[in-house]
Parts: sequence; C-alpha cells; structure tokens
Amino acid sequence: MARQVGGLPAELSSFVDRRQERGEVKRLLMASHLVTVTGVGGVGKTRLALRVAREVRRSFTDGVRWVELSALQDPDLLAYAVAEALGIKDSTLRPMVQVLSEFLRTRSLLLVLDTCEHLVDACASLIDRLLRAAPQVRVLATSRQVLGMTGERVYVVLPLAARRPGAGFSDRVELFVQRAQAAGGEFALTEHNRDVVVRLCDRLDGIPLAIELAAVRARALPVEQLLDRLGSELRVLTGARRGEPARHATLQAAIGWSHELCAPMEQMMWARVSVFAGAFDLPTVEQVCVDERLPAGEVAGLLAGLVDKSILLREDHSGGTRYRLLDTLRAYGLDRLRQADEETVLLRRHRDHYLRLAKQFEANWCGPRQVSWRHRLKREHANLRAAMDFCLSHRAEHRAGLALAGTLRSYWYACGSVREGRHYLDRLLDLAPVASSPALTTALWVCSWLAVVQGDLTAAEARLTQCRPHAERHGDIAAAGWIAHNAGVAALLRGDLTQAVTWGEQAESLHRNGGDSGIGLLLALAVQSISSALANEVDRAIAVAEQGRAECDRHGERWMRSNFDYLHALADMKRGNLDAAVACARDGLRYKRPLGDNNLGLALTLDLLASAAAAQGQADRAARLLGVAHQVWHTFGLPQSGSPDLVADRQHCERQARAALGDTAYQTAFGAGADLDLDTAIGYALGEQPPLVRHPTAWAPLTQRERQVAELIADGLTTEQIATRLIIVKRTADNHIAHILAKLGFTNRSHIAAWAIQQRATAHSDDPTDGGRRR
Repeated sequence: MARQVGGLPAELSSFVDRRQERGEVKRLLMASHLVTVTGVGGVGKTRLALRVAREVRRSFTDGVRWVELSALQDPDLLAYAVAEALGIKDSTLRPMVQVLSEFLRTRSLLLVLDTCEHLVDACASLIDRLLRAAPQVRVLATSRQVLGMTGERVYVVLPLAARRPGAGFSDRVELFVQRAQAAGGEFALTEHNRDVVVRLCDRLDGIPLAIELAAVRARALPVEQLLDRLGSELRVLTGARRGEPARHATLQAAIGWSHELCAPMEQMMWARVSVFAGAFDLPTVEQVCVDERLPAGEVAGLLAGLVDKSILLREDHSGGTRYRLLDTLRAYGLDRLRQADEETVLLRRHRDHYLRLAKQFEANWCGPRQVSWRHRLKREHANLRAAMDFCLSHRAEHRAGLALAGTLRSYWYACGSVREGRHYLDRLLDLAPVASSPALTTALWVCSWLAVVQGDLTAAEARLTQCRPHAERHGDIAAAGWIAHNAGVAALLRGDLTQAVTWGEQAESLHRNGGDSGIGLLLALAVQSISSALANEVDRAIAVAEQGRAECDRHGERWMRSNFDYLHALADMKRGNLDAAVACARDGLRYKRPLGDNNLGLALTLDLLASAAAAQGQADRAARLLGVAHQVWHTFGLPQSGSPDLVADRQHCERQARAALGDTAYQTAFGAGADLDLDTAIGYALGEQPPLVRHPTAWAPLTQRERQVAELIADGLTTEQIATRLIIVKRTADNHIAHILAKLGFTNRSHIAAWAIQQRATAHSDDPTDGGRRR
C-alpha cells in the first residue's frame, strides 16, 4: 500500500461497509490492549484493520503507526521494522526492544502490525514487552494465526455476508459490482443477471479476494458464462484439495482458476515477479525477469495485463509507478516458480540486480543527486532485505552477501540504518569463513565503521584487527585509508585528540593516493577538523573544514558539506565568533533538511546552536534547542556519540541556561522544545519560527490523558461518549474524571468544562506555534 501522511497506507480501492465488524473491533480495542484480527487468507483482514485504524486515530494523542510485515522474513529484524515505522533511528548498543519501550513509555498510540502469521513467536514476544512498558499503547494485529497471548482479544473476520439486514444488496454483490465496474467494462447489475451474480458470489463463499478476481472477468465474459466456467474449475480444483478448510480451498481454487485464465506469458510474469518483496517498478522487472523466454519488449504489456486482472496492484508515487502483489497471490506465484525449478535462478537475479543498484548508489552518493538516491534506496528497503536473506540462507551466496552488505555502507550510515547494516555484516562475517577477497576486506572495515558509530570500540578494534592482513594481502589502499579513519574516530571518542588527528592525516594521505577520493577522503578530513576544534587548534580546524567544503563543492555533494558547515561552526564557537557559528550551523541544517538527515549530524548541529544561544545570553532559546536536540538524540543513539569533549560542551550549555533561567523555567523551555514535531523544530532552529510560548501551569497538574478527557467534557461529550472516543472502558473514564475533580478542587463536570475552555483560550491566544505541536 502506498504510504501517506499520518502513518497509514492509502486505500487503493473502495471499501465495502463492514460496519458491524468495524464496530466490534473498536469495542474490543476499548476493552483490551491487544486485538488480533484473524481469518483465512483473502478475507479482508488488512482492509478491516486499516479502516478501523483510520477511524480511531484521533483517539490517540500520538496517532497510529502501521507496520507492514509481509516482506519481513528475519524475526530478528521485527523490532527494527517497528522502529522504522516509528521514525526511530537508534544506533546505540541497547537492545532495540528496550529502545522501543523507552520511546513508547509515555505515548498514547495505536500500533498496527499487519500480517504476523509467519512471525507469530517474535510478534508475541515483542508485543508483550511493549505493552508492559507502555500503558497507553494499544496493538491491533492481523494474522491468520492467533498470537496466543494472555489478554489477547481475537476477532475472526468472516467472509462477506450472503444477505444484508434490511433492504439492498448483500456486501458480496456490492463488492462484485464495484470491482467489475472499476475494471473498466460496461457491467451493470440488472434484473436479468442479479440472481446469477448472487450465485457466483455464494459459490466463492463470500471471500473478498476471490470475488475481486472473478469480478474483473465480467469485462470480457457475461456473468452466466463466468459462473459456468468458474463452477467447473472450482469442482476440479477444490476436489484436489481435500482435507483443507473449505474456505481456504475455495480461495486457492479461485486463484488457480484466475491463473489458468491468464495467457502463458502472463503466468510466467506472475511467477517471476513474485521474487520481489514489497513494491517494484518496470525497469527493475526488465532487469530481473527478462530472458530469451520473456523478451523485454513484452514486459510493459504483461504488467498492464496483470493489473487489469487484479493480480498486480498499481501504485503511483512521486518517484514513478510501482507494482505489488498481494501476499496470497505472491505465495501462489512463488509456488509456481518453484514448480518450474526457477526459484533459485530468479532469486539470484534479484540479488544481483540489487547488488548492481547498491554499487550505483555508492558511486553516485558523493555527488549532486544524493536526495533522489536516498529516496530510491529507501523505496527498495524491503527488496534489499530480501536479497540479504537469500544470501544468508544459501552458503554459496555468502560472498555475494558480503559484497552487498559492504557496498551498502553509505546507505547504512547516512540513511539511518546503522544497526541493521551491522546486523547483516556481523551475521555474514560470523558464518563459515570465506576465502580472503576484496569483498571480505570491505565487509570487515565497514562493520568496524558501524561499530565505531555505535560507540562499540572494542568490537570495532576487533574487526580492524581482522581486516588489516586482508587489506595488506590485496594491496587495498582504500581499505587501509578506512582502517585509519576508523581508528581515528575511535581515538576521538576516547578523548585522545592528538592520536585522532594523526590517524585522520594518515587516512587523508591514503585516500588522496589511490584510495577513496570521495566520501572516504571527506570523512578523513572531518576527523581532523573536529579533533582540532575540540583541542582548541581553531585555525587548523577551520582550514581543514574549508578544504572539506571545497571538495564537497567540487563533487556537488551536500551531505558531508552540511557536516563541514557544522565543523566550521564548531571552530567558530571555540574562537568566540558566535554570529559566524550560528550562520554556518544554519547553512548545514538547510542542507540536512531535504536529505532527511535526522540523526548524528542534525543532533550535533542542534547542540551547537544551543551552545551559541547560551553564549549570546539567550538562555530560553538555548533551553528550547537543547530540548529539540534531546528528541533527536533520543531517536538516534548515544548522546554526543559518547565523546567526552562534546558531552562537556553540552553540559556547559545546560549549566549556563539553568543558571540564567532557574530550574523551573529551564524545564519548561526544554519541554517546549522537546514537544515540537521535528520539521517545526528545525524551522525554529533556523530562525523561521517566532519564539515559542509554553504555559507551564495551563493544564497542570493534569496528565496528558486527563487533559484529553477535560477537553472532551468541554466539547459536551457524555462519559460513555468519552470512553468510546478514547477507546477505553467507561469505568476508566469515570476514574479519569474523578482524578480531574480531585486535582482541580472542583465538584462537578460543568466546572471542568469551563476551566478547560479557559485553558484553550489562553493557549491559542498566546502561542503562535500551537499548530506545530504534536497532537
């Protein structure tokens, strides 16, 4: 499904009522923190969960987050997938479940895990940990199998009803008509064909996916012929599946019948595109699926034909048109590919394509198209995971896996997937050893680099020790340069600034003389500049930063350019040139914004802007910027990367702000910054937003949930309506109201309503950025 604002996928087709089912799932969510929507394949679990999530999202202060799991095969990456959906880019060594628990602890949020059946144990374990840690989080899961957890409420989705209560057509018939008309034909429900359509939908047991596959055929066949052909096919196909649940057999038979009605070339295309995880585009299909049996010139027409038959879903994005198979249809296609003895061949082609794409990304990353390349690989993340999983599951593919994981180094680091990159590299490197090769050498220093970023200096040094003999054996100058760079960063994080500069100089020399003249050289310069600045060698720090900026400009590169702006600003701060420091830091932020660089570089730049504000006597602004930086560090990793010098700078800034404001005002300003959504926060740091006003006593002493209840009372809702809106039981709503009355010293609901209206008026009249806060 195409992603849209608000954390939910877009609905690509109309939705048929399901009013009773929607109401029941919402009632279950009121009574339990975990609801699992289950049922046979194709029955509409995902669509029902999506519609429920859309209808209840206003009941959760922090909204809804959708986690698509169908393409995820490695249970160890489940927590990473959830973190990605939540926007967390943590790079520390903490277990990811701990990171998630801390992030969700105070949030009111609905987490939807879609398609859990192949990860049941991992999902159950993770959900249990999260719900114990986060009392205001609810989980809505879809799965063909229940999770088997204490407190789990299960809702079984049945096929569409044969008869709708009252007048009108059944949901089965309505769905058939909608899909038949959407297929582009002239289909209309008439007195003459109504009974045939009813029998057809009944024959398909009311399973939505089966009905949709049949409905697209109404464009080419009268429904009478459709029923006759389908009936005979179903008798044959379901007869061959004795022992299966009837509805499952019906769906499989309907899919098989739909497959038989495809032309042979369409059948081949269906099978071959099933190797893709998630979405894919036309050029990728031409790279992976084409051979002498399937010419490139046929691909576009075959994809269009499968879209017309509702086998493929078409999704139009800003980056172009992409296609996707529903899980059930993908599984069928993979089974056909396996029967044709083509599965391994196509999976290898798939992997080889994404290795080529990774190489193109790495070759182009140090250039002017970083934004488009970042978006491109982000779109392909599920397929990159599938390619890595293939390499891990076949011993003969381990070396190719090392090549892929190592080549993705800039993607892992610059695009927020440090932990996942190290996960794959460690797994591959810990498998049965492979012969020494350039791919092994690269994988070792890349793993060391990611370990350094995480602050795991022991593991980083261990990988460097493994890497050195391989680099020497192959005369790999680039690897030697990266080894020196990694050693320099490790020295920096230990506080050994002199050694860090020495290693940085060695890395620079190697990269200028046969090594990596792109990102490798830029990072070698960055190590020297930051180490010199922290050692108060300001002139040298600025000179090296200017070299780095010149190199970036020569390449048209912007990611490292923004980091050199930060480094120049850091040196300006040490020199006492505060205005220049602020100007450079803001220039860096402007580059980071379109890159979506909301991790280390952004957090460091925000820290610096806070220090500059404190030094300029703007204590309130400094505290707010520290709050903004805190939320970035919270989703990224180890504050100040563990550098004792950077930690000292940050602590000095906090002491200055606290001394000027006092503890209470400091905490108020800090909280105001931490409350902002990231885009508004960056705008504030850039000086685009007016000063932020936060009233510490406006809603005090109410909790976030109690404030919601007070506002709903002010809106005139009854206790029952409040419980429904917030998806809580009435007893809980009564308890919240009792707490509000006690805290505010009121005796009835009308006092709460009048008070809440007054707080709203105060907040809206005094806070010009109120609309920018998270709700």
